[in-house]
Amino acid sequence: MTEFRGNQMRENAVETEWNEISSVKDTREEAAGIPKEDEEKGRLKTKPVKKPHRGRKRVQDVLGGDYLSKKTVAGNVPFLIYLAVLTLFYIANTYNTERIYKEIEKTKTELKELRFEYITARSSLMFESKLSELNKRTQAIGLKETVIPPYKIFYSGDSIQTGN
Repeated sequence: MTEFRGNQMRENAVETEWNEISSVKDTREEAAGIPKEDEEKGRLKTKPVKKPHRGRKRVQDVLGGDYLSKKTVAGNVPFLIYLAVLTLFYIANTYNTERIYKEIEKTKTELKELRFEYITARSSLMFESKLSELNKRTQAIGLKETVIPPYKIFYSGDSIQTGN
């Protein structure tokens, strides 16, 4: 296969392009101070190049302030502020909800205690108001139970009448 380039006829275009590319690469390596080959061993003598990790570079950009100076970030500052305020409201709402929940639980336990106290007082009152208990307490101070049943007393202005 032949190719015509710049008034020159070449036999194999792929091979000539490869030679041109490799010669450009060799001149770059020489300019950078990298030796081509170790002639004694026939191998390339190159030092491995450490590539910076993407994550490390991003962290350096953020900590160094370079990330905030980018145009895309600078254009989205109002949205970022909105997100920060929204996050603060969300956190405040969570704390407020937890505080209210604790107050509700405290009120529930207090209500249970007051209910138990009410039930205890009511049962004690019912026990103390039994006729037998009243008789015991009144006999201790000298009062006696009546044997005569109660009856109605009728009266009209001047006179008192008793009715049986």
